[in-house]
Amino acid sequence: MSPELAIDIFKGVIIFSLYIVAPFLGVMLVIGFITSLFQSVTSIQEQTLTFAPKLLALAGLLIALAPWLLRSITEFATTMITRIGTLGQ
Repeated sequence: MSPELAIDIFKGVIIFSLYIVAPFLGVMLVIGFITSLFQSVTSIQEQTLTFAPKLLALAGLLIALAPWLLRSITEFATTMITRIGTLGQ
C-alpha cells in the first residue's frame, strides 16, 4: 500500500465521520444555546436543566435520521470493503 493511498483513505474516513456527526453537533449546539439563554433570562441556575432537552432532542434526531445514517454508513462500508481488494495490487 502506498502512502498516498493510506492518506487518501484516512482523509475519507475523517471527512465521513464529520459528515455523520455534524447534524447532531449542530442540534446540540442550538439546544444548548437556547437553554443557556433561557437560564440567563429567568435566573434559573440548575445544572441538570440543560441535560433533559439535549437528551430528548438527541433521541428525536436519532430516530428521525436513522434511515439516512444507515444508508450512509452502509454505502461507506461497501466502498471501503471494495477498496480493500485493490490494496494488495
